[in-house]
Amino acid sequence: MFTKNLQLALLCILLLPSTLQARNLEYWSLQDYLALFPEQKPLVQRFESKVRKPAVPLPQPLTNTVRIVMLTPDQQVSDYWSRNQTSLGKRLVELGVPFSLQNYPSLPSTTDREQEQQLAEALLSDPDYLVLTLNSPRQTVLLDKLMTRDRPKIILMNITTPLKSLKKRPPFLYVGFDHRVGTHLLNERIKKLTNSQANYLMLYGTRGYISQARGDEFIQLNINEPNIKLRQAFYTDVDQEKAKQAVIQSLRDKPNINLIYACTTDIALGAAQALKKLNKEHKVILNGWGGGSAELEAIESGLLNLTVMRMNDDNGVAIAEAIRLDQIGKKHLVPQIYSGDFMVIDQNTSKAELERLKDYAFRYSNE
Repeated sequence: MFTKNLQLALLCILLLPSTLQARNLEYWSLQDYLALFPEQKPLVQRFESKVRKPAVPLPQPLTNTVRIVMLTPDQQVSDYWSRNQTSLGKRLVELGVPFSLQNYPSLPSTTDREQEQQLAEALLSDPDYLVLTLNSPRQTVLLDKLMTRDRPKIILMNITTPLKSLKKRPPFLYVGFDHRVGTHLLNERIKKLTNSQANYLMLYGTRGYISQARGDEFIQLNINEPNIKLRQAFYTDVDQEKAKQAVIQSLRDKPNINLIYACTTDIALGAAQALKKLNKEHKVILNGWGGGSAELEAIESGLLNLTVMRMNDDNGVAIAEAIRLDQIGKKHLVPQIYSGDFMVIDQNTSKAELERLKDYAFRYSNE
C-alpha cells in the first residue's frame, strides 16, 4: 500500500513541468517588492542593523503585558520554530517589554480544519499579536478574514513574499528567511559540487508555499541546464519515513540519480537513512535546508553534504524589535518585511568557521 501511495504521488508530480511554467502570481518576490516600494529599503536597512546589534533596553520598562500567541508547525526535527520562540522571549526581556507567550504546536501536515480550530481557540484569548505561517490556499482565505479585524496584529512568520491580495490592508510584519534567496545559494554550491552535471530527485514537503518556494524554484533555476535533469519527484508530507521510502524506490527505478534535493530538515534526514541503507551515502549528494542543529551534526558526521544555514535567532529578535517599536508608538519604523541572512555550509567548512556562525545564529537559543 505504501509503495502504491508513492507511485500515485509520482504520477501527480509528472505534471510538474506545465505547472511550473505558470509562476505563482499571488505574491511579490522580496526583490520585486522592494523595487516596487523603494521607500521600504532604508527602513529595512535600519531595522536589519537593529536586529544584528545587542538589545537597547527601554529607558523605562513598559507597564502593560503584551499578549502574544503563536501557531507553529514545530512538531518536526527542525528546531527553527522552537529556537525562534526562545529568541523572541529573551530579546523582549532584554528590551524591557513584559509579555505572555502561548504557542499552539502542530505537524507540518496538519489539516486545514485542525488549524482552523487552533486559530479559533487562540483568538479567544484576545492577543495583541498573532504569529502564524501560511502554506495552503485555505489558510490564505482565513488570513483575509483575519485582516478585517482591528486586533490582533498579524505577524506572518517564515514568509518574506507579500501577498498582493493584502496590499491595501497588509499584516503588521512579514518575517523569516527568504526561501528563494536560500535556494539560489544552495543551487550555486550544488552546481560546483556536481560540476553542473546531475540527475536529481526532488523531495517536496507538503503541497503548498514552502514546496513551491524551495522545490519549484530549484527546478526553475535548472530547467535550461543541459546536464542537470529532474528524474523523479515526491511529496513526502515532511515525514522521514516517507522520504526514506521515496529515495529507496527512486534509486531502484533510476540508479543514475546522483543528487537528492530535500526541501526540509526531516526530509533530508529521512533521505540520509535511505542512502546509508543502500550504501550510497558517498555516491549521492544530499542537501539540508535551514542549518539547524540536526543538519549541522549530520554534515559533521558525513550524512549530509551541504545546507543553507539561517542565522536562526535573528527571526525571533526581529519580531521582538518590531513589537517594541510598535508598543512605544514608532510603528512607522517597522518595515513591511524582514528577511534574515544565510550562509552555505558544507563538509569543507572549517570547524572554527562553523562555531563562529553557530555562536551568532543561536546566540539566544543556545543559552
